[in-house]
Amino acid sequence: MGDSFQGRLKRIAKEHGADLFGVADLTSAVDFICKQSGERLREFPRAISIGIHLSDVVVDELPRHDDPEAILPYEALYRSVNSRLDNMAMLLASIIREEGYVAYPIPASQTFDSSKLVGEVSHKLVANLAGLGWVGKNCLLVTQDYGPRVRLSSVLTDAPLGAGSRMDEDCGGCLACVRFCPVMALTGVPFNPLEPREVRFTAELCDGYMTKRVGLLGEQGLCGLCVYVCPRGRTHARRIPKSMKT
Repeated sequence: MGDSFQGRLKRIAKEHGADLFGVADLTSAVDFICKQSGERLREFPRAISIGIHLSDVVVDELPRHDDPEAILPYEALYRSVNSRLDNMAMLLASIIREEGYVAYPIPASQTFDSSKLVGEVSHKLVANLAGLGWVGKNCLLVTQDYGPRVRLSSVLTDAPLGAGSRMDEDCGGCLACVRFCPVMALTGVPFNPLEPREVRFTAELCDGYMTKRVGLLGEQGLCGLCVYVCPRGRTHARRIPKSMKT
């Protein structure tokens, strides 16, 4: 099958709006994935990672954190991009199946285990293994071109696609996200795949904060300040208002 089929998948993803495309070798993470979501996922040694860059114009309004006129466009963008990614993942999965391989698209945003606040598969883990970026101190995928201003989806497969290489953490001494988080959910500890998420991030604090915002600012109660503040994504962004600094 080789590169021609993989190139076709990438071309189709790009034609449908993907800004990021990569392939991950999941063998090094299969035990973690199966522990989180079940042994049935062990049959997938590869995964395609696709991503869409979030509009900087919308993300740059997030410091107006309690203004519905600022947060509602972000919520609309979030929903729209997730929907595009889901459609793209289903399309790629369909093409892979036509070639005689198994493919399992994972929704861009779906809680698989509400008690642990995790998805069926970590999209950022897949993207990291595919070489699209590193897992930053904000516990998000940080890319070279867009910082964390991306949304991701994944397609698990047994197709023998050529995989990229995992990218190491490259946040350096930056703690902008840690200091900017309104509920101090981030610890600033660099990503280590051998350590549990709790070492870096208290998901319950983040989830609780967004839950409180539901009804006041939108159905999702989104925050997004860690997406906004990362210097890797703020090349052309506005300065942080003094009122938002800590």
